[in-house]
Amino acid sequence: MHDAYRRTLDATGTTSAQDALASMASELFGGDTPAAKEDSSDSFRLSHATQGLDAVGLVEQSLREGDPYRVAFIDIRMPPGIDGKETAKRIRALDPEINLVIVTGYSDYSPIEISRAAGPIDKIFYITKPFEVNEVSQTARALCQRWQVDSDLAHARNALAEKVSKLEEKTLALAANEARAVHMASHDSLTGAPNRLAFLRELSERTQADRSGFAVGMLDLDRFKNVNDTLGHAAGDELIREVCKRLSAELGDGMVARLGGDEFGLLFDATDARAAMEQCERIVAVCSTTYIILGHSVQVSASMGLILATPSSEDDKIDHMRLADLALYEAKRAGRSQVRLFDASMDESVRFRQSIEAGLRQAIARRELEVVYQPIVARERLDIVGFEALLRWTSDEHGSISPSVFIPIAEESNLIHELGDWVTAEALAECQRWPHQYVSINFSPRQFRRQDFVESLAATVAKSGLPPQRVQIEITETAIFDDDLRAAETLQRLRGLGFRIALDDFGTGYSSLFNIRNFALDCLKIDKSFIDGLGREVESAAIVNSVTHLARSLGLGVVAEGVETETQNQALRLAGCSHLQGYYYGRPGNAALTASLAAQGTADDRPSVAAGVYRLP
Repeated sequence: MHDAYRRTLDATGTTSAQDALASMASELFGGDTPAAKEDSSDSFRLSHATQGLDAVGLVEQSLREGDPYRVAFIDIRMPPGIDGKETAKRIRALDPEINLVIVTGYSDYSPIEISRAAGPIDKIFYITKPFEVNEVSQTARALCQRWQVDSDLAHARNALAEKVSKLEEKTLALAANEARAVHMASHDSLTGAPNRLAFLRELSERTQADRSGFAVGMLDLDRFKNVNDTLGHAAGDELIREVCKRLSAELGDGMVARLGGDEFGLLFDATDARAAMEQCERIVAVCSTTYIILGHSVQVSASMGLILATPSSEDDKIDHMRLADLALYEAKRAGRSQVRLFDASMDESVRFRQSIEAGLRQAIARRELEVVYQPIVARERLDIVGFEALLRWTSDEHGSISPSVFIPIAEESNLIHELGDWVTAEALAECQRWPHQYVSINFSPRQFRRQDFVESLAATVAKSGLPPQRVQIEITETAIFDDDLRAAETLQRLRGLGFRIALDDFGTGYSSLFNIRNFALDCLKIDKSFIDGLGREVESAAIVNSVTHLARSLGLGVVAEGVETETQNQALRLAGCSHLQGYYYGRPGNAALTASLAAQGTADDRPSVAAGVYRLP
């Protein structure tokens, strides 16, 4: 029997040997004389065992040596020891991958019984006596190839599983980083409480939701500046943290957000004004106490403004905060350390806003508006490379009005488009008088989101005769992050036309560091609030340095706004800011002064500039 397997699976055998094998097989197993082997190119290494325990031993040894068998041909009936079924069971227990071929001419066990003992069923095959030699040869060849395919597939699966595992690890790491970035962007770094952005989001959701009313509170510490001035900023920071802890503990399920400085925003469910007032009075009482800060006893009080809002009210989130701020102002004006509930009599600003809006509609015709220009200088040689166009309004009724007052009103009333078009035309006309400098024009979020913004701007610039390369578009983070996909497309189109793009007030938004790489920008303008802190706040210096390094890695320029002192100037130049802007280099000047300064081309005569040569009358 073993000789028959040997001759059958011997690839080096001659035709005569194969014929002899055929005769032997005919005598042993019966049946017709087989045809010659179809393919003698296969080479098998054979091992023989005369009984089952020997076969199990061979399998054990092959596994130890790392060279497992591909196929085992097992006769059900064997010499004394264990039978074929038990042999198959033990071999399968050792090697789950081996293919088993049961060779029998009897029906001692059914295929189901053998499969239960030595399964899986797809790795058990049967040859019934009598059979032809080619049947054994072809079975061996096919199962060896199958074993190899299964092995290769297993290796591929393992490799893929390893790659998938690594990918999942990276995905989890990215998700964790993103979660941290989102958390950092929506939480205050000093207290860990939600920041202004998170507060506005929650306020917006409450305003739009179909739910019961809620209260909006604005809380401010009384005379907090005295703590900073007498004990230092470290003590002030510690006090802010302690106040935030007390607010959170007292408010419970409500939201406490640090809006900036010593100002906190509060949101909580409330439908009754009396109950809301009582809650706020408890909050003020909890905050108005003695604190031990860095070993010092500090007496602190707080004032609070309150407004009751409903989801169906027409006021938006900004109005809620504004009205709560008005109530806070009344609380401070009335003597501090108390709560005031907003009422309509506090809203004198409404009438003022209406007056401003009406006057703004006539301001252009009355020639009350003027565009002034502030120089932007390069870091190295202090060359003046551009000017930022800034709008000023002097009203016959109200006198000089700050842009921070009338620009938001123009935004809300849609006057911003008419106003913006006028500023753009004026700035482009003036830029033509300069030798080579560019003009940087601010565009509000509402202007930037206009459907025809790109086309309208391109047509205006083309009409002026200026190349787009001499026009820089300044936009805020709010303008691009409210609809980042559309903003990215708009910026790409503008850059494609040759316009310069600057991101204004950088660092005050929520996802700038995370998403800035997605936008086509030329430079970042660091917000003045960070510049103000240089020389006295470690955090401000760290932020400036981080922004500078970020910009360099992205191939962007950095403009530091609000440079007013020599200390700030030196710190910013050492930090690597590519451009500087502020009173230290020149105040906003009228068109005539700006044309003269542009022709001069440099701000190295800085002392006279700082002294106010370019100050408007």
